[in-house]
Amino acid sequence: MKKVKETEGAIRQKNKALIFKAAKKEFVTHGFKGASIKRIAERAGIARANIHYYFKDKTDLYQQILSNIIEVWNRDYDTLNASSEPKAALSAYIRSKVMHSKNDPDASRIFASELIHGAPVLHYYLNNDFKVWLQSKVVVIEAWIKEGLIDDVNPHHLLFLIWSSTQHYADFNVQVVAALDKSVMDDDDFEAIVATLTHVILKGCGIS
Repeated sequence: MKKVKETEGAIRQKNKALIFKAAKKEFVTHGFKGASIKRIAERAGIARANIHYYFKDKTDLYQQILSNIIEVWNRDYDTLNASSEPKAALSAYIRSKVMHSKNDPDASRIFASELIHGAPVLHYYLNNDFKVWLQSKVVVIEAWIKEGLIDDVNPHHLLFLIWSSTQHYADFNVQVVAALDKSVMDDDDFEAIVATLTHVILKGCGIS
C-alpha cells in the first residue's frame, strides 16, 4: 500500500509539473484572459481532463502558479536577514535575482503581468503577507544603516531598484537582446549583468 501511495504521489507531482510548465508558457503568450486550458493540455501533452483533475478551472491554475512563484522567491532568493553582512547579502541577492531572470523568465513575466493588470489575484497578498515580508527586509536594511554599515538610503527604494533592475532582463528581454544585437543572451551576458548591477548598487550604498 505504501508503494502505491508513493507512486501515485510521484505521478501527481510529475503531472502538475508538466501542467505548470505548459501553463506558464500559455499565460505569458496569451495573458490570463486569452489563455486556454485546451492549449495548456496540448502543450503539456496530457489529456484536458487531467488538468481538471488537479485544478478546478483556469483561475485556480493561475492562482497556484502565482503562489508557487512567490513561494520560490521568498524561499530561494532571500539572503537579507538580521545576521547577514550587507556586502555579501546584497551581492548574493542581486546574483540570485539575475539568475532567476535567466533560468525562469516566464515566472517574472507572469508576475509582472499580474501587477500591470492591477493585481486582481494578488491584491490580498500584496496588502497582507507581502507587507509583512517587506517590512522584515526594511528592518534589516535600517539596522545596517544604524550601525554605519551602509549609507542612509531609503530601504524601500533600494529593494525596488534591485527588483526592477534584475527582473528587467526577463520582462524586457526582447528589448535587451535587440539592444545588444543578439538573438539570445548567454552565460557571459548574465555574469556581466551581475557584475555591473552589484558594482552600481553596492557603490550607491556606500559599500566598497
